[in-house]
Amino acid sequence: MSEHVLVIGSGRDLPTRLRRARPGTRTTVICRLDYLSRLRETTEHTRVIGVRTDAPDDEWIALARTVHAGHPFTRIVAFGERDQDKCAVVGEALGLAAHSPRTVGLVYDKQAMRARLREAGIDSTACALVSDAGELRAFLAAHGTPCIVKPGSGSFSKGVALVREEDEAEAAFARAGGELGDFRGAEVLVEQFHEGPQFSVEAFSEAGEHQIVAITRKYSDPLTFVELGHVSPADLDPDQQKQVHDYVERILDALGVGSGATHTEIVLGSAGPQVIETHVRMGGDEIPALAHDVTGVDIAECLIRHTLGETVLPGIRATLAEPRTPRSSAIWFAALPAPGVLAATSGLEEALDVPGVTEVHLLTPAESTVGTLESSESRVAYARALAPTPEAALSAAQEAVNRLSFQLRVRAAGRGAL
Repeated sequence: MSEHVLVIGSGRDLPTRLRRARPGTRTTVICRLDYLSRLRETTEHTRVIGVRTDAPDDEWIALARTVHAGHPFTRIVAFGERDQDKCAVVGEALGLAAHSPRTVGLVYDKQAMRARLREAGIDSTACALVSDAGELRAFLAAHGTPCIVKPGSGSFSKGVALVREEDEAEAAFARAGGELGDFRGAEVLVEQFHEGPQFSVEAFSEAGEHQIVAITRKYSDPLTFVELGHVSPADLDPDQQKQVHDYVERILDALGVGSGATHTEIVLGSAGPQVIETHVRMGGDEIPALAHDVTGVDIAECLIRHTLGETVLPGIRATLAEPRTPRSSAIWFAALPAPGVLAATSGLEEALDVPGVTEVHLLTPAESTVGTLESSESRVAYARALAPTPEAALSAAQEAVNRLSFQLRVRAAGRGAL
């Protein structure tokens, strides 16, 4: 029987890879109208259905049922962060294997995640949802500083602020509460800040079993917490690696994650690992590519095969066990110091000439309006590099970014045009 996969969201190139992985596979896409422009090879899908942004779950389910009645789906998948909840409820309604609505709800709702992990004895981080700066001040008075203030839901590192003094409460609440636009009116989450280096943990699960694929060291802007770079593998000793592995597997068990790729962000401080958040998707920022470079495991390919019903965990473990020459893979991003219009970018060839650099990619085309580093979408370019050590890989990627030059048109003081 040929496969008919319901893809929730855009999925970038992954629906195409699904069709190519098994000849005869068909894909139907249901996604929000504002994501239609992100679809690739649209004419290759069997059908594409656009849904208004505020459509309730029942509408998604009804549309999926209508198609399913005449052309049954065999699988369902959501590759991105957005609309994992829709995938869960549609999958449940149609009897297709997917993450449960409860699991996705816990992953999406950071306060609920903290409560579940506290119940399981995994996390004791103080946190609360606050509706105004006064409630935020009360939390700071009760629990002390530093604290992280961020939107109760969201992505792209938008609206995050570190509060070290009580008098920073108003500005932090305004930032998390919607000054950036996407989260206006959203609930604001405040939680205890854990000091220490941050890491991303990529894992793959199957039938309730988990395998950690890679641990990546992450570097973030100290003010906005937007990620500036990553290097894999993280420079951890075997005891630290085991500690992280065991901790993340306990988190996945507690949240009910039984299958697919996950991306978990943690801090590793003096008290051991502490979770920041987790996601039932692959990591962003090319982290799966870094992991592939150093482990040989192609997480995206594994997810494609897993979606099509194949067992992939034994192959992942076999690949991880293979002897490999140690090497590190890094990525570093460029951001601009002022808002304006990006007139031109130069230095690409010079950046590619840096020893070890494997890719330099421009994220923003000429004549685009750009801002300062407010979210991961503010970044304008990146460079990737391979080297024998994490330090050398990071240095090469940073040097490549430093060789890029950006011409920016900015608004003159007191004038209304650029």
